[in-house]
Amino acid sequence: MMRFHQVYTRFSLRHFSLPFSSLPSLLPLTHHLPRSLSLTRKITSTNFTPVMLTSRFRNLAPVSSYSSSSAVEDASSGASNGVVSSSDFTDYEEDEASLGVEYRVPPPQIKNIVDAPPLPALSFSPYRDKIIFLKRRALPPLVELAKPEEKLAGIRIDGNCNSRSRMSFYTGIGIHQILPDGKLGPEIGVTGFPDGAKINFVSWSPDGQHLSFSIRVNEEDNNSSKFRVWIADVETGEARPLFQSPNVYLNAVFDNYVWVNNSTLLVCTIPLSRGAPPKKPLVPGGPKIQSNEQKNIVQVRTFQDLLKDEYDEVLFDYYATSQLVLVSLDGATKDIGPPAVYTSMDPSPDHKYLLISSIHRPYSFIVPCGRFPKKVELWSADGKLIRELCDLPLAENIPIAFNSVRKGMRFINWRADKPSTLYWVETQDGGDAKVEISPRDIIYTQPAEPLEGEQPVIFHKLDLRYGGISWCDDSLALVYESWYKTRRIRTWVVSPASEDVTPRILFDRSSEDVYSDPGSPMLRRTKAGTYVIANIKKESDEGRYLILNGVGATPEGNVPFLDLFDINTGKKERIWESEKEKYYETVVALMSDQEEGDLNLDQLKILISKESKTENTQYYLVSWPEKNLVQITNFPHPYPQLASLQKEMIRYQRKDGVQLTATLYLPPGYNPSTDGPLPCLVWSYPGEFKSKDAAGQVRGSPNEFPGIGPTSALLWLARKFAILSGPTIPIIGEGDEEANDSYVEQLVASAEAAVEEVIRRGVAHPKKIAVGGHSYGAFMTANLLAHAPHLFCCGIARSGAYNRTLTPFGFQNEDRTLWEATNTYVEMSPFMSANKIKKPILLVHGEEDNNSGTLTMQSDRFFNALKGHGALCRLVILPHESHGYSARESIMHVLWETDRWLHKFCVSNTSDVGEDHDTGSVKENDSKGTTDAESKVVATGGGGSKEVSDLEYDGFHSLPRSSLRIC
Repeated sequence: MMRFHQVYTRFSLRHFSLPFSSLPSLLPLTHHLPRSLSLTRKITSTNFTPVMLTSRFRNLAPVSSYSSSSAVEDASSGASNGVVSSSDFTDYEEDEASLGVEYRVPPPQIKNIVDAPPLPALSFSPYRDKIIFLKRRALPPLVELAKPEEKLAGIRIDGNCNSRSRMSFYTGIGIHQILPDGKLGPEIGVTGFPDGAKINFVSWSPDGQHLSFSIRVNEEDNNSSKFRVWIADVETGEARPLFQSPNVYLNAVFDNYVWVNNSTLLVCTIPLSRGAPPKKPLVPGGPKIQSNEQKNIVQVRTFQDLLKDEYDEVLFDYYATSQLVLVSLDGATKDIGPPAVYTSMDPSPDHKYLLISSIHRPYSFIVPCGRFPKKVELWSADGKLIRELCDLPLAENIPIAFNSVRKGMRFINWRADKPSTLYWVETQDGGDAKVEISPRDIIYTQPAEPLEGEQPVIFHKLDLRYGGISWCDDSLALVYESWYKTRRIRTWVVSPASEDVTPRILFDRSSEDVYSDPGSPMLRRTKAGTYVIANIKKESDEGRYLILNGVGATPEGNVPFLDLFDINTGKKERIWESEKEKYYETVVALMSDQEEGDLNLDQLKILISKESKTENTQYYLVSWPEKNLVQITNFPHPYPQLASLQKEMIRYQRKDGVQLTATLYLPPGYNPSTDGPLPCLVWSYPGEFKSKDAAGQVRGSPNEFPGIGPTSALLWLARKFAILSGPTIPIIGEGDEEANDSYVEQLVASAEAAVEEVIRRGVAHPKKIAVGGHSYGAFMTANLLAHAPHLFCCGIARSGAYNRTLTPFGFQNEDRTLWEATNTYVEMSPFMSANKIKKPILLVHGEEDNNSGTLTMQSDRFFNALKGHGALCRLVILPHESHGYSARESIMHVLWETDRWLHKFCVSNTSDVGEDHDTGSVKENDSKGTTDAESKVVATGGGGSKEVSDLEYDGFHSLPRSSLRIC
């Protein structure tokens, strides 16, 4: 079945899950195996939003003044020439005392891009004969984020909906038939549900005849705000509630529902016997006590939203406990199993069994629920317990070293090529990556109901850490393993039913070496709804062929490909390759797998995406043998006023010889020879590497369409900035070297090379180059202002961590503790160099940041340290926002703050670049360090997302004017 839990920025396929992030063509939206294919718009930080305005650089309208509380209308007059000047910006010289009393909006050139309606998400039916368009709204209002939420066991729960909080939703579903010529038939809208219903968890039935989804309506009513499961007939679009009783509600805290067969669903429901939420005792029964009298070594990262006391434990049980119910399409129901905190439900491919996972007490106050005691059981399809597979104890002591794992059985799953065979992995090193042992992991298989005395069979032994399996049949499976410290990644060929056939290594390479990536096997759907490796046959050829779908990284950029690969001989034949002069094309899915058996190469059909620098992504069907293209989507350009923006992938060199790359964006109509240099915004995020060669490899394509999200730096193209996007900032530790031990030196060297390159090209004014980043990019920004003040005129740091001593048990890709690498922690922390920061820095942070390591306190304390040394700084705390920003008010205000900061300290900057902003004294380039901001931006948007909502509400003006905290 298909789940929609996240929306991404570029359209990508929700595909089967494969083990490595180095296989980017196969991107799972959830941990579940799909029953269909879905496409969503993938974005870096927030919902994707298209737009309309003007186009040519010389006609981008200046803004005469800002309205302080409402949107500004489009300016009517254009700039006289292409050179940006202070007159192109709003007059920001208003009374400073008024700057912190209300939410603001950016100028219309930016606002209109952000406010435009988003494109729909797409999903193909299991048999590829239909496609649904899932319609979405733009940014949610802040009032939706302001709703009460319970922070329990590392997750946030909306008590009214009994789901994860801040969920977005779809507003409508349109069904299209895919006609024989590949074109789309007329839309059939799904009808029958109440007006204003919010749609989540859309999935196809295995036979593609029905859609299941949940709806919630009036959130003022505690009952109707809860989720109810609905069913729609895909031929007519008519929808109805699945349950006949109006009192059955979905419990969506963990799993929600799954199709067991074509006519039956297994649903997590709120127990009918559940009463009102427990009330917190006015007087506690005793003190809060944690003890380690057994002297256990327990090292954990800075997890947030953990359980705090016994009341939190009771509240967690209240919201997370479900009653599992089998319900057929005719409304007949059957409760199965006792109420429990069920976390996943997975039917066997033959629909005879259910794999049921749950968590139970004792809970923990120092780790999130993913490490709570976990029980995995095998049930019959009608809910009878067959056997317990494992009951794993509380896992508080997983070592912090990368590739450390939980003890006991993990990755328990069904073989995709068998009716009901289980497989799982068990570690042999106690879960500790620092223990040297061979083998490190063992994969086992076993029938669902083994004969008496029948033991699990060892399927394969691994010396690295298990990374996944692609099943094909009894003669072929591909097993993946990897090791982070060395970046080694290996693919094994295994014959599941042939013990006499020795497993062999197919690929053995570095995960960092993108040029050597052979691609990943394309999977096909089986009649059971699982996905297995597609076997391909050629006319009059007895070879055993697969299709490898590759990114095609080259020194000139990515050129995706399909290779026909003989698994026995290793010979390859390129059967498709992206056009590379103007367009960037990627293979999204196999579309000719409706029939069982091997697929004929001459009858192959695939779905591809196609885009260019100026043409947004569209989708096409490609059919063999002629490889004819049929376009199936025709989305409008999301921001036509920037349709003629200029994009170039540039290469340059760091002083130590490391090759670097970046994407340089220039405004429409800009000509450096006549318009002169522009103010420039450098936006980046550092990365760690084990080799200089790998760090210097080109990633991405010069022909990719530039996706612009609501908080993207590319928005300032509309304000006539040059944007240097994603300049590589490699932090390299070759051999036994630790990359972070020379973090500052490498960071500064990379930034110097980037700045020198844009100045050399004549597109950036040397005195008007700003730097910015989010999370670890914010950490980078603060470090650069501390140690490279000669490069940048100001900085913008969003949701960063600045004091590494507050994350003593590791951060980002650092797995040494503070006590093992004290100097590194201190030198990397910009907090420790606050006295060196003299350039203006804008700090932005969500007040409810739940990301590990980037507590809001990080920005609070960093700001106080800066202010204590007289630095020119500003801190904006966004009420109700998390690590990534969601609400329209918050996003618009962040854009306004950023635009104002860039105007005052970049566009209007006249000081010498190397001067102290206050005294004018020249500062030396300090090469020592400071850094970080823990993990990456939370993906947002989309029906069922656990982080952000697209909820619509007209209560914008009900927000208190002083709710935004600005220092």
